[in-house]
Order: sequence, then structure tokens, then C-alpha cells
Amino acid sequence: MPPTPDIRPVGDLPNEIGKTAARELSHNGITSLEQVAAHSKKELLAIHGVGPKAVAILGDALAASGLDYKES
Repeated sequence: MPPTPDIRPVGDLPNEIGKTAARELSHNGITSLEQVAAHSKKELLAIHGVGPKAVAILGDALAASGLDYKES
């Protein structure tokens, strides 16, 4: 299996989310924290490669920017 390409940085998303999550979010048109905030945790977790760790890291970044996830 070939290595996952690292396309980070992606917009203002934190690099700590990992290269797979960053790539998959980008492929789904999500390249900023503002765009992350337009989705619920459940919606993000449904994206292949985006797991609980990435969602937690994104949640911290959203909070630091005065944003939050969309209600489910």
C-alpha cells in the first residue's frame, strides 16, 4: 500500500489532525475552521479518515477561534 500523501497545511486546519484527515476533509471541500463549524461531529466522523482524535483536535481549534460544531 502506498504511503498517504501529506497535503498539509490545509487552510487554517491544525496540522495535528493528521495527514489522512486533512486530505479527506480537503477532498470534501472542508479547508477552514469556519467550514468545519458548518458540520456536526457526526457528519465529520462519517468522512472516511476522520476519526474521534481529529474531531477532538478540531473541536479545540474551533473553541480557540470562538466557533463550535453545528448541532446534530
